Amino acid sequence: MLIGSYLIYAIVMVFTHPQVIYPFGPDVFNNPAFRQEVVSDRQVAMAISEADSDLAVLFFMGNGGALSYFTYSLDAHSTAGRTIAAMEYPGGGGIPGKASETSLKADALEAYDWLATQHDGPIAVHGFSLGTGLAVHVAAARPVVAVLLDAPYMTLCELMTKAAYLPACYVPGVQKWRSVDEVANLSAPVLIQHGTDDQLIPISQGARLAEVMQEAGLEVTFHAVDGATHNNLAGQSGYAQRLNTFLEDR
Repeated sequence: MLIGSYLIYAIVMVFTHPQVIYPFGPDVFNNPAFRQEVVSDRQVAMAISEADSDLAVLFFMGNGGALSYFTYSLDAHSTAGRTIAAMEYPGGGGIPGKASETSLKADALEAYDWLATQHDGPIAVHGFSLGTGLAVHVAAARPVVAVLLDAPYMTLCELMTKAAYLPACYVPGVQKWRSVDEVANLSAPVLIQHGTDDQLIPISQGARLAEVMQEAGLEVTFHAVDGATHNNLAGQSGYAQRLNTFLEDR
């Protein structure tokens, strides 16, 4: 009886877990500093604010799913005079469609390829939370000069395992988001910022990812941001300065 109930629970979770991973908000991004454009055959929605700097940053947000929730991160780059291009996610922020790991990763590569046609200089990738998986995926497949990760995870399915009491990393049909598997294909230096009070993605996840990256021979700078939670990391004092210092001369 208990085994049967558990199996039913597991099946239900396989079908419903995308609603937990992608609880995207509806708020439309409406910032006059950004122009918005739909690019590629995949209809990828992009928001871009162009500047005179040689460096452009491709930004991937967290699972709020609407760029209007990530103004601190966007402002950190635009205030520093960098071109910033951000990918919008289908299903959030008024963008039509549904998100999945496969579709978002394909969109992220298209976003990079489009930005490379718009910008002649080097490109860095910046991801927050869910978006760190996209930043790592792009950096593993395309040339970038820096990888910026805010509150990253080793594997998202590991966090799902703890939350749902299911071996999510081994269950067919579960979207795994295994960033650690792509580390071997990275070459650019990495900056990780992670809050010590992050209860959604514990700082141990970011620290372990940094350790794996260092063991792979990557240049990694890890900052434990004292007192920061998952949702206020980008608003902490020193956040933007650490980005600026790391990106200097890239």
